[in-house]
Amino acid sequence: MNSAVIGGGSWGSAFARYLGTIGLPTRLWIREEDVLEEALRSRENKTFLPGFPFPQNVDFSADLLETAAFGRLVFVAVPSQFCRVVYRKLVPALRKDQIIVSLTKGFDQKTLGRMSQSMEEIFYPHVRPRLAVLSGPSFAREVARQQPTALVVASRDMRAARTVQGLISSLTLRAYTCRDVTGVEVAGALKNVVAIAAGISDTLEFGLNSRAALITRGLVEITRLGVSLGGRKETFSGLAGIGDLVLTCTGELSRNHRVGEQLARGRKIDEILSGMKMVAEGVHTTQSARRLARTRGIEMPISEQIYQVLYRGKAPSEAVTDLMSRKLKNE
Repeated sequence: MNSAVIGGGSWGSAFARYLGTIGLPTRLWIREEDVLEEALRSRENKTFLPGFPFPQNVDFSADLLETAAFGRLVFVAVPSQFCRVVYRKLVPALRKDQIIVSLTKGFDQKTLGRMSQSMEEIFYPHVRPRLAVLSGPSFAREVARQQPTALVVASRDMRAARTVQGLISSLTLRAYTCRDVTGVEVAGALKNVVAIAAGISDTLEFGLNSRAALITRGLVEITRLGVSLGGRKETFSGLAGIGDLVLTCTGELSRNHRVGEQLARGRKIDEILSGMKMVAEGVHTTQSARRLARTRGIEMPISEQIYQVLYRGKAPSEAVTDLMSRKLKNE
């Protein structure tokens, strides 16, 4: 079955490369002209995924509609702040026999909707492809190295989920299915906010006790908001929840952790982001999480403090003090 990947960043490139290695003819849409030319010339994305040549059954295109039309499976790996624009552009190429799979971990900043909700809003008045979400603990470089990885395919259409599961699973990637699209998407988005906090904590040398506390209490916050939005509590104990949270809070390849590290060293967020080639989704998700929490009356103290550090110039050490001096309560 032909597959298409929309987005030539590190994750889109790693996933397209993986699909090629398991024998699926794959077309990768790359927006940046220089990155596309580089891929066509060297068969490698030296900007976002250096050191990993693409198999011969992966080709590259600057034509979004041509790429989307090529795939029966279309994986969308675009940063959340650009998804709405890309979804609208995809509409003329979509067919009802396709399965569109979101690889994006974030919220729509305009509507606060999940990515699959934005897809439904934009696609369904015109065409109704089947929709799914792929999430879980997965650094792009480790997938590119074909190191064993386990992910979750979530969809309300279990036939679609099982189709994706069967096609992408191999000896190096194991996919599980799940009906809880809401829980999987919320967990995947919010773990990036906690990862920024973990980067701050690690750089301030607070130690492993602090990291464990952040992960644990961060999971509580994620679960509270996720359940209030309709997710199942059990989802947050699985790969898309605690699995992805642990990876992003402890792994040296985490972009969001690196943002926290730089904040702890006194750098401002605009300066940090201007020096990054790749998007750290947690920065934008922090704003969305705060708005969602306030709208639904959910207490999320870690997320609130990260918001204050990112957008109000609060010193990270002061944020820690405020967290540790909160009113005592039962767990």
